[in-house]
Amino acid sequence: MSSSKFVDDDRFDGLYLNVASAAHGIEPLLDTVFSFLRRKTDFFAGPPGATDGTQVAIQKVNQVLQKHAALYEKEHAKKKPPPPQKKAKKEEVIEMGADGGFDVTAAAAATTTKKEKTPPAATPKVEEKKKKVEETPADKPKSDTEVTPTTKDDKDNSEEPDNDGKVIPSKGNGGTVDGKYVWTQILAELSVTVPLPDNTRGRDLNVTISRKHLKVGLRNALKNDNGGTATKWLVDDDLIKPIVTDDSFWTVEDGNRLVLNLQKTNAMEWWDAVCVNDTPKINVQKIQPENSQLGDLDGETRKTVEKMMFDQRQKAAGLPTSEEQQKFDMIEKFKKQHPELDFSQAKIS
Repeated sequence: MSSSKFVDDDRFDGLYLNVASAAHGIEPLLDTVFSFLRRKTDFFAGPPGATDGTQVAIQKVNQVLQKHAALYEKEHAKKKPPPPQKKAKKEEVIEMGADGGFDVTAAAAATTTKKEKTPPAATPKVEEKKKKVEETPADKPKSDTEVTPTTKDDKDNSEEPDNDGKVIPSKGNGGTVDGKYVWTQILAELSVTVPLPDNTRGRDLNVTISRKHLKVGLRNALKNDNGGTATKWLVDDDLIKPIVTDDSFWTVEDGNRLVLNLQKTNAMEWWDAVCVNDTPKINVQKIQPENSQLGDLDGETRKTVEKMMFDQRQKAAGLPTSEEQQKFDMIEKFKKQHPELDFSQAKIS
């Protein structure tokens, strides 16, 4: 494999994420890389015949660094703000503010602006419609809803609970726990983002990821009566379901947020919350996985996921699941093959 093919190779992401979690910082992470090269390879000796191997090594590092810096700038340029008509949609996503808090006003403002842009002036078409249907003040919002497509994010912002007190999942099939974190999920794992004060480092945190419990604290953030300091616990709660601790890890990003990646023990189920006491919980019946995510799965896993989604919809509609339907079809087939048998008194479960 040529060196260019390693530029976007993600096979070692899991390994590096574990190293990054243990290193707690960019410099310690880089130290582990160069320590390996210094102790286990002849990287610093340079190629055969080199008079100053260390300078050759430095030049090579600079060359690779500049290559990735150029790639970053190229990718960053593609992520420039889209045209105004698309920007409103982008702002509907709940964003993290500079103070480490989560700003939900941007989404509300975008929705309000979107509605205000609807021209109040009546066109001939509207006048004709008014003649047919006399619109009352109570009907007007309903009409707006029909004219303006309601996006999934619009539903998230309203956070109207259903009969069970659960809300529609946000983008990423997760939710927001006010004052604690924002979380998303795929079938196999969860990503939990906890806002932190600016310039927070890994050593400033006390994080414990257990099989059924999660604790996140800021060291020395509280003062006690003795003049000393104590840990301020941001999260201290039992998890909704068990996780695989060996495959779960955490990192500090941009010095103002903690990102926890939690691997589910059961990689074929959706969670309605991260922790037991989280409110509100989401309605997992409303989860709609992205097609692109399904496309990323291998054939066997995709079949399992699609079957689970089908069964979920069938249960919600009061219809038989795929297994129940299969059993029913087999029984009917058996009945047709044996018309001489009387099944009227048979109890089949």
